[in-house]
Formats: sequence, C-alpha cells, structure tokens
Amino acid sequence: MTGVDPDSDVALVARLRAGDHDAFDEVYDRFNDRLFSFLARLARNRDVAEDLLEETWLRLVSKTATLRDDTRLGPWLFTVARNLYVSYCRSRLLEASHAGDLIGLWPFGPPPTSPFEDTAASETERRIEAALASLPATCREALLLVGVEGLEPADAAAVCGVTPEAFRQRLHRARALLARELARAGAPKITAMKEVLT
Repeated sequence: MTGVDPDSDVALVARLRAGDHDAFDEVYDRFNDRLFSFLARLARNRDVAEDLLEETWLRLVSKTATLRDDTRLGPWLFTVARNLYVSYCRSRLLEASHAGDLIGLWPFGPPPTSPFEDTAASETERRIEAALASLPATCREALLLVGVEGLEPADAAAVCGVTPEAFRQRLHRARALLARELARAGAPKITAMKEVLT
C-alpha cells in the first residue's frame, strides 16, 4: 500500500497486542474512512456498509491477540471487510432462495437507494458511480482496492484470495469494462484511475 511504512505497522501491531488503546485509535483514524468507502461502493447501500464496517472493527478487537508480528494492517483489514461483504451476499442469496416460503413476512427486491447514492456531487460523478455499480462485484472490488485504496496489486490479490497474476487479469478486465461503461454513458475521458473512483 502506498504511503504506509511497514515498520509503523509492526509497531502498531505490537502496541495493539499489548492492549494499547491509543494504538487502536491510530489504526481506526488511518483506516475507518477508507474501509467505509470501500464497503459502501461494494454494497451500494450505506446501512449495509455501516454494519459491515462495525463488524470489521469488532473482528480487529477480537483477533488482536492472534495477529502475527509482521501483520500489515491495511491488507488485513480490507481482507476482513471483503470477507464480511462476501458472507453478507451469501446470506442474502440464502434468504432469497427461501423467499417463497416467507412471502409476506418482509419485502424482497432491490434495496432502496441510499443517501449515499442520491447525493452524487456532479453529473460526471453520477456517471462514474453508475458505471462502477454496473460492474461485476469482482471487478468493482479490484478497482476500489487498487484505484481508491492504493493497495499494491499483490496485496489486493491477497485480500481477494487469488494469485497476483489472476488479480492482474481481473484488474485489466475491470478497467476495460469501466472504460466501456463510461464511454457508453458519455462521460469525459479520464486518464487516472484515482480520478475515476474518488
């Protein structure tokens, strides 16, 4: 990940394992907004993202004693957040598969739009967010991890549980799909991925 000194992660992990509350606050300050942005764009639902974010921090608290000395906190936290999102999606699929038995108990269908989706700042941002949202989840997460969060492709591959080569192919495909969606939506050509996703 760019801009993060691995030695600072080692020191933070040691402090976390020693029960230093200030260390947790430092980790929270460094990663909370980034994790929320990642989860909100994956889930496309603010409430779901907030729940998954809270669970991510609870996992850190509960697993602090088991962290290895050389744990890199960024990749570890994004892996936890991604895995929680995948579990959430699986549980939704399970709910949907049993929906026939539960008709009338609660509504199903696409979730209502959230304030996050309703308040895109400009037409270009709305087009970009719509193009990003139209991508398959694997492509969306690849772009978010590398383009927004600044993870190195090798770290992002570890977060996604795939080989670096498979991740590079996924990222290449994701960029091509996003460019095609943006062209179809009439968005102006954007050269830097960070411009596209922030």
